[in-house]
Amino acid sequence: MSKIQWKPSTLLYPVPVCMVSCQGKEGKPNIITIAWTGIINPGPPMVYISVRKNRYSYGLIKETNQFVINLVTKKLLAQTDFCGVKSGRDLDKFAELGLTTEKSLMIDAPGIEESPVNIECIVKQVIALGSHDMFLAEIVGVNVDEKLIDKDGKLQLDKANLVCYSHGEYFSLSECIGFFGYSVAKKKTVKRDSAKKAVKKNKGQG
Repeated sequence: MSKIQWKPSTLLYPVPVCMVSCQGKEGKPNIITIAWTGIINPGPPMVYISVRKNRYSYGLIKETNQFVINLVTKKLLAQTDFCGVKSGRDLDKFAELGLTTEKSLMIDAPGIEESPVNIECIVKQVIALGSHDMFLAEIVGVNVDEKLIDKDGKLQLDKANLVCYSHGEYFSLSECIGFFGYSVAKKKTVKRDSAKKAVKKNKGQG
């Protein structure tokens, strides 16, 4: 494998693409598209988002210390892109895009009803990094579309048609190609898959 030296840059891709909804004390909700986000701690559950200081949503989040991360589906991609290039200073993004505010259970900032998963967050710390400030926040509530819950109560995010972002482009997520621990459980997996096939075959013969 031949490699060349590349300049230091943000090449850790792909990353999530999310619509973050927020609301100032005056009550006007807004949406900002965020790609710089991720989980930072499981107990308590915490996330971060990084936002430029000149963005309209920056002031709203700083004012209330609340925001909602709304996961993005293929169906919501055009609205998501729009929210990334247009400013809430100039228009009402909810009204412009035909999106619906959804009352959050734990915070005042609304979620987006059309998103299948809404993650309610309360800011615990703000870290100035340079081009962006990082908002470290605790997850205090999660709302999930009941259609994504199977009969055993398992969340099936693979059925949500989520998208990701990579170096200026959006991509859909394709089929599952593994699971946690599969590299040391291949024999068990093969046996499990063979058993499933056998059951299906027997059912067909019955």
